Amino acid sequence: MKLPEPYTYFVDRSLGRHELVDRLRGAGLSVEAHDDHFAPNTTDSEWLRAAGKNGWVVLTKDKAIRRNVLERVALLDAQVACFMLGRGDLSAGQMAEAFLVAVPRMQRVLRRYDLPLAASVTEAGRVTVLLAEGVILEKPRHIK
Repeated sequence: MKLPEPYTYFVDRSLGRHELVDRLRGAGLSVEAHDDHFAPNTTDSEWLRAAGKNGWVVLTKDKAIRRNVLERVALLDAQVACFMLGRGDLSAGQMAEAFLVAVPRMQRVLRRYDLPLAASVTEAGRVTVLLAEGVILEKPRHIK
């Protein structure tokens, strides 16, 4: 199953509340912020389920989602598309720029692969698909 367009991006709490969200919205993207829907201590599995139910594309810097078994199971069960920054030490402006540059590639991924899926996003906006259709890829796919 693929997500219908236009896409709505869900910004995880780990990315902040204001600058990144405002920059993405300013670029014309439909964006939902974590704190507009959930308490700060909401578990990842809970908001991932909600993101899947709402058809939101998850943006995060929480790499534990792809490494932690419980969170990966939640991602798979929720049938979400998740794009994770490869570096967690970027400023809000740098994170926003990385995602904005990556949007065309992320949209290609969303059109090409069935859910659930997970991909990494570099600081330069490059996108690499790590998990597609619920399967971890033996050879990650770099999207041009």
